[in-house]
Order: sequence, then structure tokens, then C-alpha cells
Amino acid sequence: MPSLRLLAPALCAATLALSACATTPFTGPVEVTRFVAQNPAGLGQGPIVVYFPDEVSNQVARAAFKTAIEDELRKLGYTIVAQEGAGIQVAAVRTTRNPIAAIEDRSGPVSVGIGGQTGSFGSGFGMGVGINLGGGRESASVMSELSVRITGADGTTLWEGRAQIATGVKSPYSPVAVSARTLAAGLFKDFPGGNGETVTISVKKLQGNK
Repeated sequence: MPSLRLLAPALCAATLALSACATTPFTGPVEVTRFVAQNPAGLGQGPIVVYFPDEVSNQVARAAFKTAIEDELRKLGYTIVAQEGAGIQVAAVRTTRNPIAAIEDRSGPVSVGIGGQTGSFGSGFGMGVGINLGGGRESASVMSELSVRITGADGTTLWEGRAQIATGVKSPYSPVAVSARTLAAGLFKDFPGGNGETVTISVKKLQGNK
């Protein structure tokens, strides 16, 4: 019969292995839905200003998202300006981060879109990322979301998109700066995208954009 002295190291190694599996970080894909106006004249070019219509108390998060979005807009061919004016497009930015439980309890979808074509964001949207994983992996704990609406100088909506990602506490994509860059990169990938389409993008395909 094996001695306890010999079994102890083996049991310890097994415990450590199980512990490592249990804490494997979880990162879901970026899920993106976009809407494009039938006549998006000037979209993707010219001067544009980025602003937040809602107050963002976390200034670090606000700065991170502003920088990430401006970087992506420059890649598209826009020129970033500091304030609104004649001939200047506007990118209105909203962002949230909520515990998964709060999202699952959300009542009533929020409709977004252009004209009569809308999409629904509510309880159930984005749940395909695998919230309850099991199998020794970390569970998703928060859902980070980013939405941007681009309007022309006359106030006409030219484009609207929303991106979200579910992450666990230990995910390298949970820090706000990385989350902002990843969501912005996913949102504007293959811009402007198909009208009303929803796509799922692996974060690995966005690593070059961070």
C-alpha cells in the first residue's frame, strides 16, 4: 500500500492542476450590430467630432473610449476636430459595463436603428457567448458595451453600431483601456458593414487593432 508520504505530493499536484483549470480567464467574442442609412453621403470622410451625450463619471473610462474611437475613425479616413460646426459630422458615444446578473434581469429591450429598421438589445441579446461555461473555466462576470451613432452636419443619422463583450474578472480584456480598444476595433471592423447585420468577432482577430 503506498505510503502517505508518497501520495501527498501527487495529491498536491492534482489540486494545483484543478485550481489552475478553475481560474482559466474567460473572454467572449465581440458581438457587433450595425445599421447604415440608405443614403450615407459623406460617411467615412471629412471632419468629425466625438462626444458623450450622457455624463461619464469615470474620467479614465471616458478618456480610454474617446481615444480608442478617435483612433478607429482616423483609420477610416476621418479628420478629428474638437467641436461641432458647419460641415462637421458627430459621433455620439455611449458605453456601459454591467454585471451579467444585471443584464439577465433587464426588462424590456432598447430599440436602435435607422428609420424603420431597428434592432433589439435586451435580455437575451449577446447571451450566445457562453455565460455558463463549466468545464473548469472562469465564468463571465461583466458585459461591456459600446454604441456609436454618426450623424451628418444636418443631424441626419448616417450610421449606428453597437458592440459588446463578456469577460471574466481575470480576463486580460477586462481592464478598461483594453476593453475600449477591443470594442472600438470590433465596432468599426469592415466599416460600415451590412445594414442590420450582427457579426461575432474573435478577440484574436482584433489584437492587431489594439
